[in-house]
Amino acid sequence: MKRTLGTCYYPEHWPEDTWANDAKRMAELGLTWVRIGEFSWGQIEPNPEDLQWGWLDRAIETLGRAGLKVVLGTPTATPPRWMLDRHPDMLALDAEGRPRKFGSRRHYCFSHLGYRKESQRITRLMAKRYGQNPYVGAWQTDNEYGCHDTTISYSDAARGAFQRWLSERYASIEALNAAWGNVFWSMNYQSFDEIDLPNLTVTVPNFAHSMAFHRFSSDQVVAFNQMQVEAIKAHSSAPVSHNYMGRTTDFDHFKLNEDMEIATWDSYPLGFLEDRVTAEPAHKRAFARQGDPDFQAFHHDLYRAVGRGRWWIMEQQPGPVNWAPYNPAPLSGMVRLWSWEAFAHGAEAVCYFRWRQAHFAQEQMHAGLQRSDYQDAPAMQEVAQVAAELAKAPDVQPVQAPIALIFDYDAAWAWSVQPHGAELDYFELVFQHYRALRRAGLSVDILPASTREFSGYKLVLAPGLMHMDTDLTKALCASDAVVQLGPRTGARTRDFEVPTPLPPNVPNLDITVARVESLRPDCPIAIEGGGQVILYREELEGTAKAVLTSGETPVLVGSDRLFYCGAWLDQEGLDRVIAVLCARAGLEIRALPDGIRTRRTATEDFWFNHTNAPVETEFGILPAAGVLRLDLKP
Repeated sequence: MKRTLGTCYYPEHWPEDTWANDAKRMAELGLTWVRIGEFSWGQIEPNPEDLQWGWLDRAIETLGRAGLKVVLGTPTATPPRWMLDRHPDMLALDAEGRPRKFGSRRHYCFSHLGYRKESQRITRLMAKRYGQNPYVGAWQTDNEYGCHDTTISYSDAARGAFQRWLSERYASIEALNAAWGNVFWSMNYQSFDEIDLPNLTVTVPNFAHSMAFHRFSSDQVVAFNQMQVEAIKAHSSAPVSHNYMGRTTDFDHFKLNEDMEIATWDSYPLGFLEDRVTAEPAHKRAFARQGDPDFQAFHHDLYRAVGRGRWWIMEQQPGPVNWAPYNPAPLSGMVRLWSWEAFAHGAEAVCYFRWRQAHFAQEQMHAGLQRSDYQDAPAMQEVAQVAAELAKAPDVQPVQAPIALIFDYDAAWAWSVQPHGAELDYFELVFQHYRALRRAGLSVDILPASTREFSGYKLVLAPGLMHMDTDLTKALCASDAVVQLGPRTGARTRDFEVPTPLPPNVPNLDITVARVESLRPDCPIAIEGGGQVILYREELEGTAKAVLTSGETPVLVGSDRLFYCGAWLDQEGLDRVIAVLCARAGLEIRALPDGIRTRRTATEDFWFNHTNAPVETEFGILPAAGVLRLDLKP
């Protein structure tokens, strides 16, 4: 499949007599895709049932006649003001019971049935009008589910929907009371309609209650999206997608994408470095204009899995953003590097946000490919270079990586419900394993916890799966791969009970977690031979062979193909674990200079320099913000 480029465009923001020239410039630049429409409800329907399609008809026609393909977004992330008059209780409430008011975006509760029907109506009308339009090549539902912490709502609509959700899953209130252990603190209920949402309690609510609410909230997002997908597919055969975000775990992306053809995500490396990457100040200084060397790649691999192999970047940062604590400009060459890194990880398309910088409202300070005065911004030249390179270079051929890393949204909710330590976070645990693999020069596939087939993988890592079902355990133990589990593997049942036998309860691995402790950040425990246990440690009992130890306490145990790590480790400790596992799996480690990363495809090795200075590699000098493609020897 030929790799393509695109941009995000808002024709309603600009005089109509500029559209044709904009479209011509986009086509000349080498772009293929233009996303429009995702914030346009107020322009389509300025008053109830007053549908104004003309401007959108002309915009699509103008773009299409220039040779561009349209990604048409449903506008449900920005309901117009009259919608709130029609449905005054549609607003989500935060955990303190405060309404998420009109005046920005995403001001709706997923559980509000009235707003769902309105969203279904506008999506159906849009799909009916444009489903057979030859210029509409793809669809996007809504925009950035969960952005601004809007997945979870504590509204009356959410409470009623949660009660119904619980009733369907537990059937009887007695079964729920037993499953949740409500005998504790006299928390038994007499009926489902007595159950409130788990906020504003005196101290922490029942963990089982909170876990159920996370699952319910995710299902509400999935149902809302599914409603839109069904409305679109009734009138269109074009592929459907949604644009996910970085480090967002409050709904199950794998489940949401099951009935869509493509997964997309919005990549903002410099914003994320300041806003979502956990790292020391020195690391953030070193990569302030480049972005973290692993954060984008992790999400490329995650969303490739979410899309079952098909994924795009729907929004790629081209310059300074407006929403992070600090908003520097990218180092020259980084827009090109980010684009090629996405293609190396299998992206079908990279679309830049946005075509032109806005001259009004909340995103005035968010750069585009053009400035607000219609002059080219610095990124335009790099995008032109990428377009020219795509036209001449052989297409990227993806291949299965030798290593799989399991990521599970349910586990992320479990860790958030019961972290047991101030800095313990599931995403961070998995991401640190991914970092260690990338430091070793290895390519990684990310897989969901629903995976049961691991053929072709030499190494599989599954850290932190607090609930691990029997089928996954059996599949991992039966695979030919070297497998690493832990910490906290199987620590809770699905209803958040401590299981018997005690975890991890894995066949062929005689080990029991006898006690756990969380550690102060300034109280690490040294590992014999190098590295440290930080933040969290399990005391392990059993006959499994200790491979790494801290004093007399095992840290990594196992033999042959099955290993268990009973601790959160620092960088050196994780590097040692990866070295042990790779040696057992027969995988070669390449010690990479700081900031240098690789990705192997079926035919090439890609090398990326994320630093602001040239770096000497085994293949010669790699320039700052440089990209190198090396053909693999037959």
